[in-house]
Amino acid sequence: MEQALANQVAIVTGAGSGLGEAASRALAAAGATVVVVDIHGDNAQRVAGEIRAQALRAVALTADVRQWDDVQAVADLVATDYGRIDILVNNAAIDHTVSIDQMSIQQWDDVIGINLRGPFLFCKAVLPVMERQGRGHIVNVASTAAKRAWGQAAAYHASKWGLIGFTRGLGVEGRPYNIKASVIVPGGMRTHFFDRFAGTDI
Repeated sequence: MEQALANQVAIVTGAGSGLGEAASRALAAAGATVVVVDIHGDNAQRVAGEIRAQALRAVALTADVRQWDDVQAVADLVATDYGRIDILVNNAAIDHTVSIDQMSIQQWDDVIGINLRGPFLFCKAVLPVMERQGRGHIVNVASTAAKRAWGQAAAYHASKWGLIGFTRGLGVEGRPYNIKASVIVPGGMRTHFFDRFAGTDI
């Protein structure tokens, strides 16, 4: 039986755990070669290794999505080694559960940097490859934080609302090149990211 994503190459950020790990496994199972990207290299190696142990294709790369040099290096390496980039999943994200008056400037910059700057940088890096090949699909992972609000999450809300707007603009620009842009809004998941909210109404 032919796999839906056979011969395609997918990059997933924040793929060393949680939703990114699950997405990597699903893409590999569908036939894609998955580039597992995470700032924690050991986590990325574990996920890629477990995927390969199932006779599927994956490689691990370490990168900080906030750093242009890291991001460009990932895109260049993938384009050189595989000759294409078909799918990009911008999943990496963090939050600081702090009220606005208590949040440090560095904490704000960290959230916006990973959750919004990171997707911009990765899109900027992969778009030339997708444009040349005349196709591609970029998936940005938002959150219910882009649909409703709760306290002590202002930076997270700003980043996820911004990601929806960014994706809409990206979709318009990518259309002439047959590049699709999608944003998904997952609900709460039992991952390490969500565990700290257990018992709270969000």
